[in-house]
Amino acid sequence: MEQKELMAEAVRLATESVEKGWGGPFGAVLTRDGEILARGQNRVLLTGDPTAHAEVETIRKAVQMLNPEAPSISPDHQNESTLEYVPRPEGSPDPVPERARMLQGCSIYISGAPCPMCMSAIYWSRIDAVYFGCDLDETRKIGFDDSFQYEDFTKPLDERRIKIKQIYPELGSKAYAAWTNRLEKHPY
Repeated sequence: MEQKELMAEAVRLATESVEKGWGGPFGAVLTRDGEILARGQNRVLLTGDPTAHAEVETIRKAVQMLNPEAPSISPDHQNESTLEYVPRPEGSPDPVPERARMLQGCSIYISGAPCPMCMSAIYWSRIDAVYFGCDLDETRKIGFDDSFQYEDFTKPLDERRIKIKQIYPELGSKAYAAWTNRLEKHPY
């Protein structure tokens, strides 16, 4: 499919979400080699789940489709899934030589620029490319202002809008030690 067709499908999904009262005007399609692997749309009003954004819904659907053994992928079958190891990209600052592939080789087309949560999900998914229709300024004009979040992340913790404070690091470090000491860990 051509990029214009892919964006048109993302916009169709976004429009459907609005018309059915499911959520805001956000739709997404995830592709590999120009073919759609998954579709998603904003369903916040349908589900009451503030994380039910089009991008997150699309990523979840793609992962379900690509991992037929999920939610219980055994260690014997991890390399037959999105957890398959791939070498770190050349020039990457990543200290781990291999990580799970996730959605490398995929692109996502979105009706509007991703919010910080969705952009983080895109990074964690290792999606190669993001294409969006409306930018953050256009999104702000219709009542969805994510720019303050991007701005807030640049501030020191004690200056952010939401109280955020490190407490009891000695407790948290127990889980980190369990990961560090696990012999058969699978970096993702």
